[in-house]
Amino acid sequence: MDCDLLVIGAGLAGLVAATEAAARGLKVIILDQEGEQSLGGQAFWSLGGLFFVDSPEQRRLRIRDSMALARQDWFGSAGFDRPEDHWPRRWAEAYLDFASGEKRAWLHAMGMRWFPVVGWAERGGGLATGHGNSVPRFHVTWGTGPGVLAPFIRRAQELRASNALAFRFRHRVDGLIVENGAVVGAHGAVLAADVAERGRSTSRDVTGDFSFRAGAVLVSSGGIGGNHEMVRQNWPRDRLGEPPAFMVSGVPAHVDGRMLAISQAAGGSVINGDRMWHYTEGLRNWDPIWPGHGIRILPGPSSLWLDARGRRFPAPAMPGFDTLATLKAIRATGYDHSWFILTKAIIKKEFALSGSEQNPDLTGKDIPLLLKRLGKNPPGPVQAFVDKGADFVVRNDLGDLVSAMNTLTGEVLLDIEQVRAEVEARDREIDNPFSKDAQVTAIRGARAYLGDKLMRTARPHRLLDPKAGPLIAVRLNILTRKSLGGLQTDLSGRVLELSGKPVPGLYAAGEVAGFGGGGVHGYNALEGTFLGGCLFSGRVAGRAVGA
Repeated sequence: MDCDLLVIGAGLAGLVAATEAAARGLKVIILDQEGEQSLGGQAFWSLGGLFFVDSPEQRRLRIRDSMALARQDWFGSAGFDRPEDHWPRRWAEAYLDFASGEKRAWLHAMGMRWFPVVGWAERGGGLATGHGNSVPRFHVTWGTGPGVLAPFIRRAQELRASNALAFRFRHRVDGLIVENGAVVGAHGAVLAADVAERGRSTSRDVTGDFSFRAGAVLVSSGGIGGNHEMVRQNWPRDRLGEPPAFMVSGVPAHVDGRMLAISQAAGGSVINGDRMWHYTEGLRNWDPIWPGHGIRILPGPSSLWLDARGRRFPAPAMPGFDTLATLKAIRATGYDHSWFILTKAIIKKEFALSGSEQNPDLTGKDIPLLLKRLGKNPPGPVQAFVDKGADFVVRNDLGDLVSAMNTLTGEVLLDIEQVRAEVEARDREIDNPFSKDAQVTAIRGARAYLGDKLMRTARPHRLLDPKAGPLIAVRLNILTRKSLGGLQTDLSGRVLELSGKPVPGLYAAGEVAGFGGGGVHGYNALEGTFLGGCLFSGRVAGRAVGA
């Protein structure tokens, strides 16, 4: 054998699994089709949000959380209803134990820290037993995605220096080696060296081939979000309508899903392929890194959300509440885009952009820059999109705004009187502290939470109040991001056949395994759980392999 464990994919889940296994004395080789400059994979680009239950950060903000409440939220969101949800259910129970138990202490001991204001992402559809987070649980890591990766990269480099772990970059796996029903290695192509910066498309020129034999193989190759053809093939038409003709990409092109079919050919089963998590608030990046590069807005609750024809979406299709309900509502219109209408006062306080590169203050741990978020203007990256982004319109007059929105799309889809009626009806609900409007009620409810009142929710005001202006319209695109299904695994990370029998020698972790079990989130995710799923499934597999 060349090693005890061969890890395919040098993202977060792969790094965690590899370092856990190498620390136990196993010899580990990590393969990745990208270069060393892309070490850490998609986690590098993330905001670094982590899901904790009853954390010190929550308690300081008087948030009363509990395992019982988190379980209610998780299972109400997941909606597990299939026979193949057996292992996803078990992974969900195990992950909740981890998130409410040793997860934070484990990461804290490695040096990880979190921003003191806990975010309240994905608030759900309106019922206690349904989808959504009942309380704020989104803990942004100090250092964002790179801060989450740092301790595991440091640990990997230390193990590399002691020859316990080795990297083989620019090694693309084309197949798994199976002998007598067991996976005993992998083979593929060595790609030409390419120094393109992280995230940019790299050469697929082949300079040679390789074959490694191992005691076990762990697949941690990520999802399918960079492969729009595969996204459309798996799109749940019965639940979300037809897939969009146009989408922006929230992940680089190398997030291509190719290891799913390769693992299936070796006997592994893929389940819940139709469950996926794509965002409805995507912007075309004015300064793109990868093809079709999109950035997600993390909105506060106050923007008015209209469809492509200028009709307001009903609850729970509100900013920050129910992603898939809103995605379904958008697809029902027959158009690929929708609109936010808001004011400068709202964008200044409520707009955040997902991603490490869009948050230089948090990523760089720069407190003076962070304090500028409390100033009179939007954060610098947000203002750059307003000034340079292809999806923004700024005007002082509503009629001029709607006219410019039509010009932006190249079609006269919006009628000024329709849009004016929606805006004025919403504004009338602001004039007193009582309202039947679910969004207005939600805005006031958000401000009852100190964290939102300080940093994420603007004071309620009329959109047509000139003091809050100018008016801003934002065209929103559908942005590909996460696949919620994947390789079916048991609670040791072993890949299973459809029969439920383990494939000897084959393990999986991270997004390729649906973050655990082949779909730990079920139909809906709670945010802050994707990185956590990589951490947990990687740790479980790395501690189980060869044991």
